[in-house]
Amino acid sequence: MIYKIYHETKFSYAGLVTFSHNIARLKPKDSNTQKLLEYSLKIEPTPYETSEFIDYFENTNNFMLIRESHKSLKVIATSKVERFESEIKKEIDSLKNIKITVRDLKQRLSSFNPNDVLAKYFLFETESIPMPSKEIKDYVLKSFDENRNIIEATSDFMARIFNDFKFVSGFSDITTPIEIIFKEKKGVCQDFAQFAISALRSIGIPTRYISGYIQTIPAVGSEKLFGVDASHAWFSIYVPDFGWVDFDPTNNKIPNEEYIVLGYGRDYLDISPLKGVVQSSGNSLLSVKVDVRVLD
Repeated sequence: MIYKIYHETKFSYAGLVTFSHNIARLKPKDSNTQKLLEYSLKIEPTPYETSEFIDYFENTNNFMLIRESHKSLKVIATSKVERFESEIKKEIDSLKNIKITVRDLKQRLSSFNPNDVLAKYFLFETESIPMPSKEIKDYVLKSFDENRNIIEATSDFMARIFNDFKFVSGFSDITTPIEIIFKEKKGVCQDFAQFAISALRSIGIPTRYISGYIQTIPAVGSEKLFGVDASHAWFSIYVPDFGWVDFDPTNNKIPNEEYIVLGYGRDYLDISPLKGVVQSSGNSLLSVKVDVRVLD
């Protein structure tokens, strides 16, 4: 399947911005399950300087320095990505062959194995995903009996988030604490992913944050409107001798060919679409427009 992705981010400033530098992370990854066919980045106003680099997590970062005075900043990323259905199906089918239990995983990670070193980086808390309360740890442990298969346990935990939490747009933002999401049992995909990551790390399972897109299908008889999609987020756990396995608690499913991977990190801040610093006064208004379409 080949997807065309349009991602527009616009900041409108109350005051005049005289200087800004930003980093965009909007270039999808290449992997054994997807290939980036085309990518372009349009920036308004025209930057004084741009550069591209790969960060620690192998995500592409586009740096932009703007010296021209401006009252708005618009960044438009357009991508064409091919997802390999046969490879994705093969990976999902191979999950049935994983026999490792929760106890097996913890014992393996408690000792040194060179193949596990990089995964252990995803065991630690971050500023936006701290170690959770006892209540959250008790919640996740209901799925993780020591003798349970790790894929079965994580799938059960994913389903419980899907059933216990309500998707409510506008309730939260990137600063909303994990504890509030758990207490209110509502939020959006980013919140569910970061909640799951916090809970899983607290019981010794390396877990990373995945940013990307998902194909949305309009109701029967309705036309798909341009720009009404959104970026998506889910999480991935590390399984020794297998690799990383993705789970989407927002939709209660193992991500398939309908998902496009943008990048990954310890949390949202490691792979936020656009971040930076501006020299100005007053507030700013953010608007985002995303469109994901399957090409014939």
